[in-house]
Amino acid sequence: MANGLQTVLKICATRKALRASVVFPAIAMGCIAVPAIAQAQQYSFSRVVIVGNERIEPATILAFARIARNAPVTAADLNAAYQRIAGSGLFEKVAVTPKGSTLEITVKEYPTVNVINFEGNKVVKDEVLSQVVQTKPNRVFNPAEVEADAQRLVQAYSDDGRMAARVTPKVIRRSDNRVDIAFEIKEGKVTNIERITFTGNRSYSDRRLRQVLASKQAGIFRTFVKDDTFNERRIPADRQKLIDFYQQRGFMDVQVTGVSSQMTRARDAFYMTFNVIEGQKFHFDKVTTTSEIDGLDPEEFQKLAKIRSGQTYSPQAIEYAVTRMEQLAIKKGVQFVRVQPQITKDQRTQSVDVTFQLVRGPRIFVQRIDIEGNTTTLDRVIRREFDTAEGDAFNPRAIQNAADRVRATGFFSNVDVNANQGSSPDQVVVDVNVDEQPTGSLGFGASFSKSDGVGFNASLQESNFLGRGQFLGLSLGTTKDNNTSSLRFVEPRFLGRDVSFSFGASYTTTSSATNNSFDTRRISVSPSFEFPVSERGRLAVRYKVGEDSLNNVPLESSQILRLEEEEKGTQRYSGFGYTYSFNTKREQIDPRFDWRFSFSQDFWGVGGDVTGGVTSAKIQGERKVFNEEVTLRASLEGGAVHASGGTTILQRFSGSQIRGFQSYGIGPRDTDATNDDALGGNYYWVGKVEAQFPIGFPEEYGISGGVFWDVGSVWGLNDTNGDGVDPVDDSMHLRSAVGFSIFWDSGIGPLRLNFSKAVKKEDYDKTQNFDLTLSTQF
Repeated sequence: MANGLQTVLKICATRKALRASVVFPAIAMGCIAVPAIAQAQQYSFSRVVIVGNERIEPATILAFARIARNAPVTAADLNAAYQRIAGSGLFEKVAVTPKGSTLEITVKEYPTVNVINFEGNKVVKDEVLSQVVQTKPNRVFNPAEVEADAQRLVQAYSDDGRMAARVTPKVIRRSDNRVDIAFEIKEGKVTNIERITFTGNRSYSDRRLRQVLASKQAGIFRTFVKDDTFNERRIPADRQKLIDFYQQRGFMDVQVTGVSSQMTRARDAFYMTFNVIEGQKFHFDKVTTTSEIDGLDPEEFQKLAKIRSGQTYSPQAIEYAVTRMEQLAIKKGVQFVRVQPQITKDQRTQSVDVTFQLVRGPRIFVQRIDIEGNTTTLDRVIRREFDTAEGDAFNPRAIQNAADRVRATGFFSNVDVNANQGSSPDQVVVDVNVDEQPTGSLGFGASFSKSDGVGFNASLQESNFLGRGQFLGLSLGTTKDNNTSSLRFVEPRFLGRDVSFSFGASYTTTSSATNNSFDTRRISVSPSFEFPVSERGRLAVRYKVGEDSLNNVPLESSQILRLEEEEKGTQRYSGFGYTYSFNTKREQIDPRFDWRFSFSQDFWGVGGDVTGGVTSAKIQGERKVFNEEVTLRASLEGGAVHASGGTTILQRFSGSQIRGFQSYGIGPRDTDATNDDALGGNYYWVGKVEAQFPIGFPEEYGISGGVFWDVGSVWGLNDTNGDGVDPVDDSMHLRSAVGFSIFWDSGIGPLRLNFSKAVKKEDYDKTQNFDLTLSTQF
């Protein structure tokens, strides 16, 4: 036996610390010494010695080895022990050597990571890259993790559109068993999407379908736009967006059979082609409701379907109907009701029959809701979007609707919601996984008008303030004669309910504007609450307090304004108001049509110097025609103001809503006053129609055109005694203007240029032939 032990066969295994791209000064080796005379020979060790460990406890190594003292051990057992110790990822070298009755395990621990450096990166800062890698300073060095980090960095650059990015990890030995890790980065250029095309689309043009996708063709502002960089991860979402687009318009059998992504010869851009099979367009025919549950009258539920025969098929219409029916069942105290829509297609007539079946669903309860991935956003911000709580009956549709509401917050780039079996068959655990995205923005803007000249504004907004789901915005604006600042705070879920609380404050000053030779100062503070009153209607109630000041009215101004400054120069007001709004987009079924209505009233007199009120209303609609290539818009609005003791110019309407005229460019005017000041009116109405359409520019430029026609009037004064012999004419004289617009989605903000011509006006009106607005966010 002694002679046999003198002749040994060393079975060695080599582990690569890093792949060929990683420079490492040593290759980890592990050896097991066993007798050569018989691999099946058994051993027994009364003692196990651990050599070389510094940080790792001997008990930890013995736990990996699983070699018991004085127990029979074979060579295969020794090899398995080596594999377990080496496979732990804690050691650079491992050797398992039997020495008589002693088993010696020799290890060399992996070093500790000292620092991590990024070299060669210019576009992406170190702070961003450090969030991508999993290897951290002061932790045990893991070669496999470093390799994975290199791939994570490559993927991060790829997601940013830099497909040619390369990352090479370097490991540098330091004293005291430490290493520095350097990631050498070649960022490469951005790989844009040069062109997006479609095959098989008959009903809608490539231009219209490109508007649906999240991916965009590269335009002239490709440096600033991220959506035109090629990102393979966006392709599944783009396919689904196309399917949703067609199905909402009646093409229930649409398919996107494939997406081809081909790199250009210069390897600096991609051509993308979506293969579409549209199928036929369907419409609803018969809609019925049946019930298998005692006490639930199908006729009562049928009324909630709200689907008309002949209406274009839309999965949203069915979804909304199912949601309404299930909510009614819950209100009636009947749990576990499922509404199952049965759809029958008739290819010959291209019609769809729908039967809503009320059935008893399985008795399953929500055990808990687990939320992961939110590092900034508080759990309660996500949880409050769920109508379902722990212990409630499980309703898959309610969970899906909650997931849609979480996505609609805009706080997350990705939201995955899955229901998994809980601790028993009748329990489910709802897993919510989110990926957060930036929610703050810094905005800069510019505007131009003939009356105010060039203006600038800046805004700072955070839509997820402190991770609480609250909105906080601050804006500052200035022109030649105007300065405006405002603060707004919104809590969208006050006390966890569908009630929005907001607080706003503003401060505005004007001085010697083109149409007015006096100065003004306006301060206001307004808290408000808004809540739903119907599926599409909401009601906002508010309290508003403020102060209006009219100052420095010159002697050459109208006697009316001089008296207003003298008698009502500074007025404080306080009162309550409300706004009812109706918007079809809150439950949109036909995406080609949208209309909204609002009605507001404010009443002054709860303290302050002003008693009276103001009423206003507005209705507007939008319709897409010619296969949605052209958008038609129309609106009608009006208002009236009344104050006991008369109004001031600060309370009256300026007529700024009518394009083609300056602010205070229309309405009652004291033409006998030397400076020809406008006076504003107690009443106004404005009607607008316009069309927006492509004008032949390449789509990636984001330029389209439009034409418009505005008509309306401003009239009515309490005091019409001006400086002249005749009183001021405050009659309702009709004004109108026509013009054309250029819309430019410039990549740094929406830009609109209006070129107007007044076609019906009074001799004293002030016209404006051009105005421009520009806003941008970074």
